Amino acid sequence: MQTFHISGGTGQSKLLIGQRLEALPEHVPEERLIILTDERVSGLYSSRFPRAPVITVGRGEEAKTLDTAGWLYKRLLELEADRGTYLLGIGGGVVCDLTGFVASTYLRGLDFAFAATTLLAQVDASVGGKNGVNLDGYKNMVGLFSQPELVLCDLGLLPTLSGEDIGCGLAEIVKHGAIADPDLFAFLEDNAQGALQLDPAVMERLVADSVLIKSGIVNLDERESGQRRKLNFGHTFGHAVEKTTSAPHGEAVSQGMALAGLLSVRRGLLAESELQRLLSLLWKLRLPTGIDAPVEEMLQALSKDKKRQGESIRFVLLQSIGEAVVESIPLREIRQAALEMLA
Repeated sequence: MQTFHISGGTGQSKLLIGQRLEALPEHVPEERLIILTDERVSGLYSSRFPRAPVITVGRGEEAKTLDTAGWLYKRLLELEADRGTYLLGIGGGVVCDLTGFVASTYLRGLDFAFAATTLLAQVDASVGGKNGVNLDGYKNMVGLFSQPELVLCDLGLLPTLSGEDIGCGLAEIVKHGAIADPDLFAFLEDNAQGALQLDPAVMERLVADSVLIKSGIVNLDERESGQRRKLNFGHTFGHAVEKTTSAPHGEAVSQGMALAGLLSVRRGLLAESELQRLLSLLWKLRLPTGIDAPVEEMLQALSKDKKRQGESIRFVLLQSIGEAVVESIPLREIRQAALEMLA
């Protein structure tokens, strides 16, 4: 097991990589505990949960809404939750986001923790203290920063994931290597097949390195005023892809990284050979690198992004594999690159 820590203005967070789900009672208070999970996770693992009342929500981004949050507040009232209540989210990114958002706003704040059950949650969604819900299909439009006290990542849960779920997590690992760690990127290039097959040794390295990268960035910039913006690599356009096509998160982010890589080359920041490394790795991981949906609809969704400033938008580009930079890109320039990828 490996342990990492995040120290932020909103709290201290301990991250346990490789700890088993059954160890949760050693780390969370069983008295006044309430568990939030989803239907699939409950069906698979409820016998391994700590003894506590369980609230179950639906699956997918459609469940991550203000309506769901309102329903959860009412369930907490019914369970007589007070400021001494401790919320534990057991599930993927949607469950973690909902748990953090509801815990941070109910009675002006409860202590909470995550047991991340998907690769995406383990390498990204559960780490860093971002909590939020979607609004009218636009991702994470309502939210806040608040650190969980604990994040537990049981790598033994990963074999129950679908290929689509694995792809979502692998896209985030590519992102981490591309913006901050050329050694991680190279390791993934050499072990792409092992990653797809969830080889235990490969996955331990990928998850631990990803958590190390993200926790290090969050420790420097909890509220995304500088360095943390680089974690949006592939996500600005990727969220527009998700909104327009309902593509899985990993596929959408992959298209976003490919677009950002192309923009990086067009702006003279990134060598063409480095772009080809990025595209080749995404292809090895069975992630898309081209666009096959209406570009104008994607740009319309992009115009609603929180990072837009007039006719430009803050975009994360690459200077090399392992080094990122944030620049303001005109929407017309993004449109041209997206049309190239469509062709």
